[in-house]
Amino acid sequence: MKTSSFRLAPIPILLVSMGVLGGGCASSKQNVHRATTMKPLFDGQSLSAWQVRGGSAKYRVEDGMIIGQTAEGSPDTYLCTTRDYADFELELQVMCDVPLNSGIQIRGHVYEEDTPQASDPGRTRHAGEVYGYQCKIIRQSRGAAGNFLDEARYTKWLDNLADNAAAREAFKDAQWNHYRIVARGDHIRSWVNGVPCADFHDDTDAGGFIGLQVPGMAPGTGPHEVRWKNIYLRELKRGEEAP
Repeated sequence: MKTSSFRLAPIPILLVSMGVLGGGCASSKQNVHRATTMKPLFDGQSLSAWQVRGGSAKYRVEDGMIIGQTAEGSPDTYLCTTRDYADFELELQVMCDVPLNSGIQIRGHVYEEDTPQASDPGRTRHAGEVYGYQCKIIRQSRGAAGNFLDEARYTKWLDNLADNAAAREAFKDAQWNHYRIVARGDHIRSWVNGVPCADFHDDTDAGGFIGLQVPGMAPGTGPHEVRWKNIYLRELKRGEEAP
């Protein structure tokens, strides 16, 4: 009996170990997939591949994150890639102070000179302002996180989430949220925490920079912060579909 007991004892321990190793292998496979299919846009240490446009909000690197802080009196500010992207798959994590209304600019552009706004010729957009497709980062009660706004140009929503309850509730306030954006030709889609959100067609912009927005704030409010990390992108070849 002693011999039998000795032989049986390791069995449950082995099963537990296999369970732990199985989880580790799954995580490793995910990391390998990302490492082989997507490239980091942010190295976790510096902002050397980025430039600030639009306003005077401050961006810094801390603990592997990009942290943007509002500046009183500043218009919307964007930390932008130094090169343009056309068709791509983008993933990142973001956590935003609840009062903020932030966003991820894709296929972005900047006004080179003072220009009447397309949807309101009576309003002038000033040289240096960023415009284009913006995927919204906004508190859950607004029901618009993951939708796209045509920022500083036509100022209109590019999709309608009114009848998509899951999308309207996907964003989690004061927590890290995972965003995935796929732009392929005139077809643009987004997911927030794995939930499908925007899905629309628009051929206004075929390419442009990617920007991380810190919004302008009313005088006497803030400062507030928005944080980004794990920013990865995979460019898509012509006709290639994202997985």
